[in-house]
Amino acid sequence: MSNTLREFTDADFMTHVMRSQQPVLVDFWAPWCGPCKALTPTIEKLAGEFAGKVVVGKMDIQMHPQAAGELGIRSIPALLFFKGGRVVDSLMGPASEAKIRDKLEQLAE
Repeated sequence: MSNTLREFTDADFMTHVMRSQQPVLVDFWAPWCGPCKALTPTIEKLAGEFAGKVVVGKMDIQMHPQAAGELGIRSIPALLFFKGGRVVDSLMGPASEAKIRDKLEQLAE
C-alpha cells in the first residue's frame, strides 16, 4: 500500500474519519472481493494525487465490521466521501477512475 493511502480500523475510525479536519474518502473492501482488489491501484493512485487535500484510506470490513455496519454498508466495494464527520457522497460497486476523481475534486473544494 502506498504511504499516502491510510488503512482504517474500527478502533481509529472515529478519530481519523469522523473527526478529521480534512475531507476523507473511505474504500470499504474485503480480501475475497475481486472488484475491490481491482479498484485498489486506482485508489492508491488517487491517494497520491489528492495528498494534502483529501485523506484517502481503505477499511477491511471482514477485519473491522463495526463502522461498515453502523454506516449501512451492504455491498462492496463501497466508497464513502466524508466532510465534517458526515457522509456527503458515495459510490457503490466498481467505479471508474474518472468518476472517483470527479467526486474527490468536489470533496476537496
